[in-house]
Amino acid sequence: MRTSSTSRSRQRHRRTARAAVAGAVVCAALITGCGSDGGSDEAGDGKITLRIGTFGSFGYDNETGAKLYAEYEKSHPNIKIEESNVADGQKYWDTLKLRLSRNSGLADIQALEVGYISEATGPAMADKWVDLGKNGGANVDAFLDWKIKQASTPEGKVIALGTDIGPMAICYNKDLFAKAKLPTDREAVAKLWAGDWAQFIKTGETYKKNAPAGTAFHDSASGLFNAVISSEAVQYANTKGELDYENSPGVKKAWETAVAAAQGGLTAKLRQFDEKQTWNAAFKNSKFATVACPSWMTGIIKDSAGPENQGKWDIAVPPVAGNWGGAFLAVPKSGKHAKEAAELAAWLTAPAQHAKVFGVNGNIPSTKHTLTSAVVRDAKLPYFGDTPVGKIYSEAAAGITPAPISRWDGQVKTFLTDNGILDIEQRGTDPAKAWDNVKKLIEDKIEQ
Repeated sequence: MRTSSTSRSRQRHRRTARAAVAGAVVCAALITGCGSDGGSDEAGDGKITLRIGTFGSFGYDNETGAKLYAEYEKSHPNIKIEESNVADGQKYWDTLKLRLSRNSGLADIQALEVGYISEATGPAMADKWVDLGKNGGANVDAFLDWKIKQASTPEGKVIALGTDIGPMAICYNKDLFAKAKLPTDREAVAKLWAGDWAQFIKTGETYKKNAPAGTAFHDSASGLFNAVISSEAVQYANTKGELDYENSPGVKKAWETAVAAAQGGLTAKLRQFDEKQTWNAAFKNSKFATVACPSWMTGIIKDSAGPENQGKWDIAVPPVAGNWGGAFLAVPKSGKHAKEAAELAAWLTAPAQHAKVFGVNGNIPSTKHTLTSAVVRDAKLPYFGDTPVGKIYSEAAAGITPAPISRWDGQVKTFLTDNGILDIEQRGTDPAKAWDNVKKLIEDKIEQ
C-alpha cells in the first residue's frame, strides 16, 4: 500500500501516515537511523531490533493494523520490531536512494512502491539488495507471476517480495450523494459512469449543481489522474520499457480528464498524502464525495474519516478497471541483521499474513491463492458495512494486465501530478504552461 502513492503512488502511494515530519527530523522519520551504518542495533534487553521503513498504511502495525509485529515478536522473543512511516512517497524514495548510495542510514527492511521498482532492480541498485528468492525462506512461486517479475533483475535475482496490488474502484460518501440528489445504491452509482471516465466528469457536474455547501465531488485532480492512468494499457513507458510519456495515449487521457475536473471546479483542490494532513482531515469533515479507491485506500478512509463516519462510505465499480499502486518489501545488504530481516520480510509477505492484513486494512494480496480464496472473495470490512469489498476488489484484480514500467515512472508521475496538475488546480496555471513546466523538469531531473 497502499501507491503512491505513487502511488499507494502518490504514491501509495499511496496511503496515510501516522507521523508527519518536517525540518531537521525528516531524515530520521523517512528512513530510520540516519546516523547509523546499518539501521539496526541491539536493544538494551539483548533483543535484536529490526527497523522497517514504510510509506502510508501497510497494515502491519499493532495500533490500527493487523498486529503482525506483536505476533512475530511473540514467536521470536529475540526480535523487537520498529516501524518508521511517512506520508510522502516521493520524499521517502529520494531519501532512500541517497542512503543506498552511501550504504548508510538504512532500515533493515525498506518498502518499495511499484513506480520505483524498475529503478530498484536496475544496474545502479540491484546489488544493494539481498536476494529474497534465495534468502529468508520465501516461497516466490506463491506470488502472482507478474508481481515477482516486476521485482526481479534481468539475471533473475528477486530483490523484493510483494505486499499488495491496487485494483481500482470508486469510494463515495453516501450521505453527500443523497444530499446532492444522486443515487446511493452502489450498482446504481456505478451505472452513472460505467465504461467511460468522461461520464465520471459528467456525474461530477451533476453533483455540483446540488452540492452540499463546502463540498466538492472529488478530492483531487491528481488522484483522478492516477486513477485514469492506472486503467490504461500504455502509461509512462513503451512496450520496450523505455520512458515515452509524451507519446502515451494513457498520459494524454489522464491529463485531459484531470484538467477537466480541475478547471470545472469538481475537486476539493487537495494534495493527496500531504504532510500537513489536510487531505486526511477532509475525509473526517466530509469535504468531498468521491475518491479514486484502489484497495489500499480503504484503510486510509477508515483511519482518516474515523469512527464517526463509519457506514457512510461505500464502494462502486470504477468507469474502467485498473491497477493503481502496490508495493514490495526489500532488505538492504548493508543491514547488520540481514538474515533476520529477510526472514521477517518473507513472513510478512506470506499468504497467511496477506489474508490478515486484508481482513483489517483492505490491502489486496499479491499471492495467488490468497487473492482467489474465500477469505478474500467473501470478505467485508466492518467500516464499510455490508459492502462486498472482497468481491469488488478480487473481481477487479482478476482483470489486471500490468503496463510496462520504466525506471522513471514514479518520478515522472510526481512531476505530472505535483508540479503540473496541482498547479492548474490550486493556482489556475494554464494547462499548456503547466505541461511545458513538467517537460522542463523531466528534462532537467531525469538522465535518460
